[in-house]
Amino acid sequence: MIEQLHYATTPKYNFPKPLEDLQLPQRFMELSLKSMKKIDGEYFQPHETTFYEFAKENFQDATSTFLHQPSPTLRPIPLKPISDDTTIIAIDVSSINVGETQTGVLCAVRGVIVWRGKNRYRCFHLGPFPFHVTEENKKEIYNMLRQCYFKVSEEASNPSLINMQIRICNLLERWLQMGVSCSSHRSIILWDGSLTAGTVDSPVNFVSQLLEMARNRLNTVLAFSKMTRLRISGHRLTDLIWKYPPPCLLQISNVPTHASSPMRFLGNIYVAKLTGGSCSFRLDIDKGVQHEKGIEAVQRLLGNDLLSQSYPETLRLAHIFSTFTANEVIGIQRFITQKCGLKIVTRPNVRRLLFGSFGKGAEG
Repeated sequence: MIEQLHYATTPKYNFPKPLEDLQLPQRFMELSLKSMKKIDGEYFQPHETTFYEFAKENFQDATSTFLHQPSPTLRPIPLKPISDDTTIIAIDVSSINVGETQTGVLCAVRGVIVWRGKNRYRCFHLGPFPFHVTEENKKEIYNMLRQCYFKVSEEASNPSLINMQIRICNLLERWLQMGVSCSSHRSIILWDGSLTAGTVDSPVNFVSQLLEMARNRLNTVLAFSKMTRLRISGHRLTDLIWKYPPPCLLQISNVPTHASSPMRFLGNIYVAKLTGGSCSFRLDIDKGVQHEKGIEAVQRLLGNDLLSQSYPETLRLAHIFSTFTANEVIGIQRFITQKCGLKIVTRPNVRRLLFGSFGKGAEG
């Protein structure tokens, strides 16, 4: 059973204790509304419903170092489920390119928290929030959000217009992770991606603070990566566990890092095969948690959540509920067009004009 809650219409007392104080920063909504005020009457090119969605996941892992010599050591760890009514909380976000105007791009972001407790799933929605991003306001939007979330005074380098959608999405995800880390207690918190830090959107100090907040409230952060570029002796990391029966973890020890690289591994790296099937995943467990406690957290995940193809149901639902469907995109386009008085135009598809049926791929 899944109960869906909405941040704007659901009374505060309906939330379970761990999330009752979670509130969206007023600044985020103000920036969303402010960015939409200046597009009245502009020409609008909606994106087709066969849309391209930015891939937020594994953004950090994609820039992580590859594992070379000396080779890390591998140790299989068998697992046994522990059923004790531990709350499982999963966080995911997504963004979509809604269309283009004369002066910029329209995008929308949405965040979702799903948690399971007492054999029941609940879902907490935030968004979607539309943003009209232009060359004139992109720096203001990004730096204000970054300073609001990361509490930094210095400004980041000016992001490109094409990257603003994923930047806003990443900042919303970090804020949700912070809110859950501060408000939950004795829970298992699931992140989508890795515990690799060092990018502009994931400063090492800030991600370290998030993990420390979670530990201080006796939570354990587990991060699942659906894809990874990390390899050992040329072999993909997730291919190394097939000879071991599930449920089990394969611990990757002595992972080398380059001193000159800004990227830092803030989690102990494992390969997880938690059920039968064809899938295995990179699993990062917060380094600040004792090794035995981290393994115990995975066993509690096995005993308190449903898993299919080695993937937790809470995290799967968070992904599904945060993802924009084609019908939702059409609805957002129609609402913005009517609300802001936009004039819809249809520009020619250059790839199709040039290449006909071979003109496939994202327009750029």
